[in-house]
Amino acid sequence: MPWHVVLYNVLTTINNVLLIIIGIPFILQLVYMLLFWVPKKKYPVSEKKCRICVIIPAHNEEDVIGETVRLLRERQQYPAELFDIYVVAHNCTDETAKRARDAGAVVFERNDEDPAKHIVSYALKFGYERILETGIDYDFSIRLDADNHVNDTFLSLMNDAYCAGVKIARPYESALNMTQNQFTRACGLYYIFDSRFSSRARERLHLDAHVNGPGALTAMEIIKKIGGYDTVSITEDTEFCFKRMLEGYRCHFVEDAVVYEDLPSSMRDTLNRNKRIAAGNIRLLKKYTLPMLWNTVKQLRFSFLEQLLTYFFMIICLMLCTWIPAYYIYACSYLGAMGALANADAAALGLTGPGFWQLLTIIGICLCALFFGAGIMQGLLLTLLDYKKMGARRRRELLSGVLLFPAFTVVYCVTMTIGLFSKPKWVKINRNTGVRS
Repeated sequence: MPWHVVLYNVLTTINNVLLIIIGIPFILQLVYMLLFWVPKKKYPVSEKKCRICVIIPAHNEEDVIGETVRLLRERQQYPAELFDIYVVAHNCTDETAKRARDAGAVVFERNDEDPAKHIVSYALKFGYERILETGIDYDFSIRLDADNHVNDTFLSLMNDAYCAGVKIARPYESALNMTQNQFTRACGLYYIFDSRFSSRARERLHLDAHVNGPGALTAMEIIKKIGGYDTVSITEDTEFCFKRMLEGYRCHFVEDAVVYEDLPSSMRDTLNRNKRIAAGNIRLLKKYTLPMLWNTVKQLRFSFLEQLLTYFFMIICLMLCTWIPAYYIYACSYLGAMGALANADAAALGLTGPGFWQLLTIIGICLCALFFGAGIMQGLLLTLLDYKKMGARRRRELLSGVLLFPAFTVVYCVTMTIGLFSKPKWVKINRNTGVRS
């Protein structure tokens, strides 16, 4: 058999294996979407009101920090004397500290000349240490970002969850600027998928939530036990979740507690965000894959494997941007050059897989199913179910985002791939300063 035939067959076998590997996480996401009908988890209303600290790390956020603190103070339907707001002004060169104080927050200022420590994890570590030094006996903490707004019952709902025994939890993550432009509409639908579909399904299936964003609840008994904050990586929230799971804690989802964050409103914003996410998470996979796999067996918890499958998406993005297009360009070119236009022609030459025309048909069907079937269906379903939580007054405001959803998926995949080879820093972000109505 000619060497080029052997090479083609070997590469085709490798490609088929990779397709299976890529397909497993996608099937899992499809299952979550098909479980959209399951009822959300609700926690009983608690008469007990706990003492809460809200911690907000901020780097040059003078444009938004004052409003974030003010809205927390004025809108929360929770006893004002039972929650305190702490802002960690981290290497700020603007009026972040002043505006946070003026709005009613306690401000800790941190300045460190070491550029390696100019990331949010060091601000959180510093902030929790200072909070513990106050001696105030807080029951749990809520971590927010400088631009975050929350719904008016946020602290009450998190209090109900804590009083029901929850030690670590994430909220529903929505968008502050969902209807800003066509990009944010598509972007928002992509990010909100994990809250509405994946997180709800995980909670009902007794799987651990992915506590990897703003609004997270952490019992202060955990913070005291570990001596403050024990992660200093780029994606410190995900690592904190991994560590607590390995210690035996369960991570939950409080769906009615909603945090509104500023979405990337352009390709450049998305690239900057995904540089941090991809670069940080690939390091976490290197560090935690074996412990998470081992604990899947040790603790008999599928959650460990499920978390790995989700974060493995960074590797899938790399495959989709490199191997997959390269292989299919090669395969189509080779089959055409060999005259293997039909399945019978390919088989006669000893080639593995379909002929040229059949391969093109398979590629077309798969692309349509992924981008126009699953992609648009997913966005449309989200819009029909949760448009109000996305800040839209009518469903039709988000329809353009539904149509652009497949295109944003490509943008996300490409920017995540670039992020795998990046060394991001905590830099000032151009914020959209709209206020949630």
